[in-house]
Amino acid sequence: MNAQLQVVLIAAGCTSGVGLLGMGVIRLLRRASLRLSIQVSGAIVVLAVVAGTLGTAEAMFLSPHDLRVVVMVCMVAAVVAVGFGCLIGQQLQAGSLALRQAARSLGNQDGGYRSPAGPMMAELAALSRELAETSEKLKESREREHALDQSRRQLVAWVSHDLRTPLAGLHAMAEALEDGIAAEPTRYHRQIRAEVGRLARMVDDLFELSRVQAGTLRLSPGQIALEDLVNDALASTEALARARGIRLTSEADAPLMVRADPREMSRVLTNLLVNAIRHTPEEGIVHVVAAPEAGGALLAVADGCGGIPEADLACVFDAAWRGTRERGPDTGSGAGLGLAIVRSIVEAHQGQVSVVNTTQGCRFEVRLPTPAKASGP
Repeated sequence: MNAQLQVVLIAAGCTSGVGLLGMGVIRLLRRASLRLSIQVSGAIVVLAVVAGTLGTAEAMFLSPHDLRVVVMVCMVAAVVAVGFGCLIGQQLQAGSLALRQAARSLGNQDGGYRSPAGPMMAELAALSRELAETSEKLKESREREHALDQSRRQLVAWVSHDLRTPLAGLHAMAEALEDGIAAEPTRYHRQIRAEVGRLARMVDDLFELSRVQAGTLRLSPGQIALEDLVNDALASTEALARARGIRLTSEADAPLMVRADPREMSRVLTNLLVNAIRHTPEEGIVHVVAAPEAGGALLAVADGCGGIPEADLACVFDAAWRGTRERGPDTGSGAGLGLAIVRSIVEAHQGQVSVVNTTQGCRFEVRLPTPAKASGP
């Protein structure tokens, strides 16, 4: 047999035996610390080298002096290798401990995640960055949850206030009719019917908003012409506009098609028109525009309300917002949910809604995607 091949076979046998033994040791240490695992792994590698060297010493025909030299070199190399293994294990353990202590701050409301100050290995540094990003996401989630909770509390408080006034009036009128002391029973009946209608509309708005925000709204999208949508909405609000002395005008490019739920988009435009009519002074104009845009279509309603304070523009689409934080019988005829419903429905269509001030008042703009990009649940 060739001498070199013999050396290779002997070295392979010796190192394989140490390797099998090392595999058993590593398996036993699978729940041990990473530092100990690295140190033991380094020691196994050194033992495999020593075993292979000593095993092939006879085949290499080394003299006793040369063999002692080889053994001494292996021992020195083993000490150095084990020392480096201990150093690396210590650094890894220190970095792991620092990262573990920093991870305890993950999700803290006072300052969030605080990255370790000292240098760390690349993998631990990458993990630290991931934890920092996760902490930012948790912070944003808490802020959204807090804002949503505050919005729900305000909505409950405001709706309770809005319900209390008409219910008290209904109770008083019902008692007057029951006791026979109502001076004009017919007028009382008309007033009761009006208040009941107002309460019914408020309950409908609450139900619609809860459906949209809970994700239970099911859209039935189809191809609709914005010109037809505008004409239908103008026809449904014509009586209200005439009663308030408001003139309705429109400008629609035909044919302009979008993919949307006809019923829900009709509700969006009707809510915008009703809101514009209620806030436009007598003999004013409410103008509706439907026009194509890059990547979609624009549906806008301009009124003559005189404008909205810049500080309040961000609150216009909040639930129960009616232009003021004060609640009273003269602040509006509804619960202030119409624009919140508009935003929820438009966003469900993958669209956007915004409001800007104009010379005469403000302009509500709804942007819907093209039929190829629109999607419903």
